[in-house]
Amino acid sequence: MTPGPGAAEGERDVVRRVPLNLALLAAVATAVTGCTTEQGCVGDWCGTVVVASPAEAGTLLPPVSQSDVARSVVDLVFLKLADIGPDLNLVDTAAFVPELASSWAFEDSLTLVFRLREDVRWHDGAPVTAADVAFTYDVYRDTLVGSPARPRLGQIRSVTARDEYTVAFDFERPYPEQLFDAVYHMFVLPRHLLDTVPRAELPSHPFGRMPVGAGPYRFVRWTAGQSIELSGDSTHVLGRPGLPRVIWRFSGGDYEAALTQLTAGEADLLSYLSTEAQERVAATPELVAVPYRPSTSYSYLAFNFRDPEDPSRPHPLFASRELRRALTLGIDREAVIRAVDGPAGRVAPGPVTPAYWIAGDAPEQLPFDSARARAELESIGWRDSDGDGVRERAGRTLTFDLLVPVTSTPRRRSAVIVQEQLGRLGIEVRIEELDFNTFLERIGNGAFDVAFGAYGGDPSPAAIAEVWTGDAIGGFNAGHYVNPTFDRAVAAALDARALDAARAHWREALEMIVADAPAIWMSASGPQAGVHGRLAGVTIRGDNVTATLPAWTVPPDRMIERDRLRN
Repeated sequence: MTPGPGAAEGERDVVRRVPLNLALLAAVATAVTGCTTEQGCVGDWCGTVVVASPAEAGTLLPPVSQSDVARSVVDLVFLKLADIGPDLNLVDTAAFVPELASSWAFEDSLTLVFRLREDVRWHDGAPVTAADVAFTYDVYRDTLVGSPARPRLGQIRSVTARDEYTVAFDFERPYPEQLFDAVYHMFVLPRHLLDTVPRAELPSHPFGRMPVGAGPYRFVRWTAGQSIELSGDSTHVLGRPGLPRVIWRFSGGDYEAALTQLTAGEADLLSYLSTEAQERVAATPELVAVPYRPSTSYSYLAFNFRDPEDPSRPHPLFASRELRRALTLGIDREAVIRAVDGPAGRVAPGPVTPAYWIAGDAPEQLPFDSARARAELESIGWRDSDGDGVRERAGRTLTFDLLVPVTSTPRRRSAVIVQEQLGRLGIEVRIEELDFNTFLERIGNGAFDVAFGAYGGDPSPAAIAEVWTGDAIGGFNAGHYVNPTFDRAVAAALDARALDAARAHWREALEMIVADAPAIWMSASGPQAGVHGRLAGVTIRGDNVTATLPAWTVPPDRMIERDRLRN
């Protein structure tokens, strides 16, 4: 279960060896084409975006950058070979947008060849070449680096530089998402700056605090505990970005402080709005709420299949498929989502986000039917024999704890409504609101009955395997749901060569998991970001708040003081 937008990642600051010339690295990082850190404008090129961020980034080394903040910065400083388009279409190769690569083609079903642009330079002036791409793949796949993206590159057998600007990807097998896997998970790294660093030391290397990329924004400075600043590259080969300056300001993990920066006019972007924050943004004339589209996240009530007190035994309640299905029937998910997400909210049909290319094939969950839920509970022996309002069976009451992170307002509000709905069926739900670290610890230790989780992965249905299969136990599958038949259907979907065959296997897998009800999937509504209304051209791609930021601008007639002001 991953945290929602804005969650912090662990910091790794210990540096045991520094083989690079740090003075040179710092000089390179602060060398800005056409715009220095002391100015907000270069001629008519004006605009500063201040991002209010509760959490600070961990590291800006792309293979191990995990937090939303780090990913947002990395996405502007580095480039991929190509990127997915605004609709997040992963299977139409024509929908991908060139970045470092000018073109690509399948030489055969297993070999994908990229031709790189010959005019791209690292921010220190060195050319970007095919050797950088091959080096990047080796870093991401190295177990000593420990990149979270490593499993997603498992079908790529090798990456080879054929000449200075041609690179070939050799796959284990053909499948629909080959191009996506080749480009989405890897930001290309500068080989000439990192190839002498021992791989085990890369995650904590100073490069992660002073990165040198080839993207439309150059790294300027990172003031620990305060801010990260980037400056636009006015001569970038993909075009000058619309805004010359981007600054992240950190508020020490205090979401309320970040929200106050936004509503007080001290910041221009807050990547995630809680329900209360949406109300405050709506009441602030200068601000607008912009949804992430399409959504790549969903929330869910995860049942624990193991006894919290003795994980070697089945859970005394939720090992029962019939009980899990009865609880699913008893929750009016539409009502919950309307109350929490508003009229634009949508219920998740299962472990599927609207961004997945299989979203249209997802079956509906068990429908809300309180009469049927009561009948099912009665049929499996759960009755309120003593008239106290809570059902019991064989001396045990139908009572359980529901863990909710205190940091998630939508989940907290949803939990109360779920508690009320199940209470009307004679089920006692005790809500435990926990700080986020304790919430994760309890889930990781299996010390829960039901947990209100949320998953926000990349836009590929391959994420289903990372959360719900038996192989995922010990990671996101903290509820220990295991169905070998489901696992085989997922594996067949991932192994399918043709799109139609993959869709059929995914449909089979989804029908199976929805029928098993290892969780009650709740909201698939995308988050919203708070944005200053003076910014033009603002769209927010479902997987990353800054993916489209290079296209944002501040029209001259909407400028405010900080768009022109010197530091």
